[in-house]
Amino acid sequence: MRRSVRPWFFAWFTVGALASLGVLSLLSVGLYLLPAALVAAALLAFRPRSHAGLPGLVSGLGIPLLYVAFLNRGGPGTVCTTSATGQSCVDEYDPWVWLAAGVVLLLAGIVIGVLTTRAQAVRGRPLLRPGQPRR
Repeated sequence: MRRSVRPWFFAWFTVGALASLGVLSLLSVGLYLLPAALVAAALLAFRPRSHAGLPGLVSGLGIPLLYVAFLNRGGPGTVCTTSATGQSCVDEYDPWVWLAAGVVLLLAGIVIGVLTTRAQAVRGRPLLRPGQPRR
């Protein structure tokens, strides 16, 4: 991926992660995260040449899924922890499903970004750097 695309990729990556986290936490802070993701997406959509980093949106969607997989690493089933003052038990999901979905989304965005960058370079239309005038 070219250096001129990376800032846009990471900007869209952040929007994707914010949107995915907003959906996963819809009943708590998600109501505040989703509008923020929509505003950020709207701001990026109207920026010239930001579409080159759009595959970052796909990769960003996978990050909160990887975090959920990490949180459920003791599952599936009931996981109990004991401390000096007591015991607590929590039902955890199967982490492998969350891990697989997160890795697929993360890698899919990276692969799509690399392939589109190479395809544009092969066609003789190199990507413009931010601030570079169009011909």
